[in-house]
Amino acid sequence: MIVKKSLLVVLPLLLGANLLYNRNFDDQPKTDLTPTADQIKVSTVVAQLMSQYHYQKITLDDSLSSHLLDEYLKRLDYNRMYFLASDVQGFEKYRYQLDNDLKKGELAPAYEIYQVYKKRAAERNAHVAKLLEKEMDFSADEYYETDREKAPWAKTTAELDDLWRKSVKEQALRLKLAKDRKWDEIAKVVGERYKNMDKIIGQTTSEDVFEAYMNAFSENVDPHTTYLSPARTANFKIDMSRSLEGIGAQLREINDYTTIQEVMPGGPAFKSKQVKKGDRIVAVAQGDDGKMVDVVGWRVDEVVKLIRGAKGTVVRLQILSAEMDVTASPRELRLVRDKIKLEEQLAKGEIVPIMHNGKPFRLGVIQIPAFYANYEDRQKGDANYNSTTNDVKRIIGELQSQKMDALVLDLRNNGGGLLTEAVDLTGLFIPEGPVVQVRNSDGSIEVLKDNDPSQTYNGSLAVLINRFSASASEIFAGAIQDYKRGVVVGEQSYGKGTVQRQVDLNRIVQGTERLGQVNLTTAKFYRVTGNSTQLRGVTPDVQFPSIYSAAEFGESSQPNALPWDQIPTAAFKPMNSVSAKLVEVLEKNYEKRLLTDADLKKLQQQINEVNRMRDNKRVSLQESKRRKEREEEEKRSKLLASADDAVEETTEAAPDQEPKKKIFNLQKDDYLKETSRLIAELLSDSQNTVGRQATPKR
Repeated sequence: MIVKKSLLVVLPLLLGANLLYNRNFDDQPKTDLTPTADQIKVSTVVAQLMSQYHYQKITLDDSLSSHLLDEYLKRLDYNRMYFLASDVQGFEKYRYQLDNDLKKGELAPAYEIYQVYKKRAAERNAHVAKLLEKEMDFSADEYYETDREKAPWAKTTAELDDLWRKSVKEQALRLKLAKDRKWDEIAKVVGERYKNMDKIIGQTTSEDVFEAYMNAFSENVDPHTTYLSPARTANFKIDMSRSLEGIGAQLREINDYTTIQEVMPGGPAFKSKQVKKGDRIVAVAQGDDGKMVDVVGWRVDEVVKLIRGAKGTVVRLQILSAEMDVTASPRELRLVRDKIKLEEQLAKGEIVPIMHNGKPFRLGVIQIPAFYANYEDRQKGDANYNSTTNDVKRIIGELQSQKMDALVLDLRNNGGGLLTEAVDLTGLFIPEGPVVQVRNSDGSIEVLKDNDPSQTYNGSLAVLINRFSASASEIFAGAIQDYKRGVVVGEQSYGKGTVQRQVDLNRIVQGTERLGQVNLTTAKFYRVTGNSTQLRGVTPDVQFPSIYSAAEFGESSQPNALPWDQIPTAAFKPMNSVSAKLVEVLEKNYEKRLLTDADLKKLQQQINEVNRMRDNKRVSLQESKRRKEREEEEKRSKLLASADDAVEETTEAAPDQEPKKKIFNLQKDDYLKETSRLIAELLSDSQNTVGRQATPKR
């Protein structure tokens, strides 16, 4: 990890801030919803951190205050279903004073706004209970708008009542269509959902309100700068150790849904290949026969308690895919809880035989789930310690001994990891030279280089990325592309080009141990060309169709993401293993296949269908219409999924051994299949020197 000079002085400089707090506050924990003495301290310190040490040196002014108010209201009432227009108008008195309040530790507005929200939520939950007393009429021809993020605030209680009637009716109709439930059962499921919400709101602590408000502030600055309350900080540290046992996923609460924030390589969720970032968990069941518990609206820590469990036990989840609208039917997933083992997170590779234009090739494919290193073994002097670079280097040697013709590095869903490993891995494929530039908050630029002139592999190379390849993955893919060392294919990557540092507030403000921490953005990544990886990510040389648009599933989907920009180019010498002319030929051949290849046409059809469903924000509340739509969608889904029933491939094994399951299956992986075609074309290009054995790096 890079040590940021600018933050080395944070602690001594801010220790002087303790002088601001030599007042006689009551530091006893409070159960009522009022700010505590510690929270007053934290708000002023975080304001200082943002203005002095955040990458952008944030100015606390009226503009920020206005955005903070909007963001806080959005956090509390994302779909504008609780507050009345008169409530919001009443909050306008705070629009241009919150910046000054933060500087002096004035938090009363945050708690006043929350108290109004709490009151409105209780009213809405009571209204839902009344709605469920009588069976709803599903024959009326009416519609419900599912996306109200930018809708006007309701002017009257009657207007809110009607919005909630339609919302509850939509949920009830979805439950009815899913299992042909009777009204009593439907009313019970929906009723319990809102009773639980009511209970959760009733249990809200001062710490919860403060954390929500501070994150409305911090994430209004940029999406990766966050505040963790003392309780959340403790849970974060526990989760980082306990997450090694369970399903292997980090969760976050977003708009009443427990959402997959990260899928950990090697865990049950990762190995299932059916869980991805952005998926929403709507229900959880224990074992193969346990009853599904609806968890919509639950606190994420309560959902985690249901999902966690002993190794070897079964947990079933109902999951709403990230790309689907909330009205879609969830799918059920069965997972066996397990402890994530280091070896299951490591890079893996094998030879994949392919045929192209009647000619056989032996393609080496290496899957890299993360950029990692076992520092403990390294410190013990073990030269063969596990790391992304060491493991890929070893696998390349094994694949070359099996007469590998070309190499594909699969970085799909690789969310990043150690920056040093991204630099070292790049060094296996290029001579010495710069790999990435890092600009710090003080404006200084660090250039991280590969200093070894040898190459482990200098044959034909392709790097496969997707929308969820981020951070260190983007640095590696960008360097390979900039050096023209290989061809980058797949989807546009995520676009996270910022660096965060964890700031322990307990070390800044003396005299207390319950202040939490801030994850502060302190630097940005830049490619050797000077282009930032922030926001835009890496655009592949050959771009495949994608279900996940950047506007919804990339850094650019974040309204407060830091901008893309440029710095001067680093001094580097392109290798020109892949020419612009060759890339143009590969693109043209791919575009032709898009029109003729059955698998690619089916993939595009799937994407179009998903986009059509996702773009539909207006749903019918009439049972006959919804049932017909549902039947048509199920028919199309079955048709589109029919080609996915291919039999798993296995490798050959001795008669007394079990066949070994292959890591990669081209029959089920359209993107890897197309990548293999492109690399075969790259191999066939007469101008390309391929299959050469390079001098291994020592």
